[in-house]
Amino acid sequence: MKELPQEALKEISAYFQALSEPARLQLLNLLCSGDHSVGELAKLCNFTAANASRHLAFLTRQGIVEREERGTSVYYRIVDSSIHTLCDLVCDSIARKFERNQRANDWVSKKVG
Repeated sequence: MKELPQEALKEISAYFQALSEPARLQLLNLLCSGDHSVGELAKLCNFTAANASRHLAFLTRQGIVEREERGTSVYYRIVDSSIHTLCDLVCDSIARKFERNQRANDWVSKKVG
């Protein structure tokens, strides 16, 4: 990582803070497939509309998603396309970790069994 000013590091920290909450990741995962209303997201995540809105507002402040009013509903979409790349990198890393752990567990099972 290149040397960054303190203000940039604070912004990066806030961005990762937005991604540190499982509920927000769940919402982003759903938004990867396209726009959704708050009501749809709340129902799919088994959240209250107020809870979904709170998390979506946090993601909006970080510039990850944006909101659009359509009639009486508010829809959200991912606007920071780098979130897809970042999530792919992290998901691939976690998948490799699980795969290594599974191979180690299989090896131990064979030795013990």
